[in-house]
Amino acid sequence: MTVKKIVFVVGATFALVTAANAADLPRRQPIYAQEQAPIGKMPIGKSPVGKTPIGKAPGPVVSRY
Repeated sequence: MTVKKIVFVVGATFALVTAANAADLPRRQPIYAQEQAPIGKMPIGKSPVGKTPIGKAPGPVVSRY
């Protein structure tokens, strides 16, 4: 009975070590072609953030049902 337990524990340990070692192996990753970033096309200053006059808060948001 004890020999059977020892064989089972050694087999389980070997399987665990083998799976952990296989998970750490390096694999080749595909190289994706990157598109050239559009130069001069950033929407800087196009959003309404900061467009209100200084010192004047926008009106309250009222939801209408």
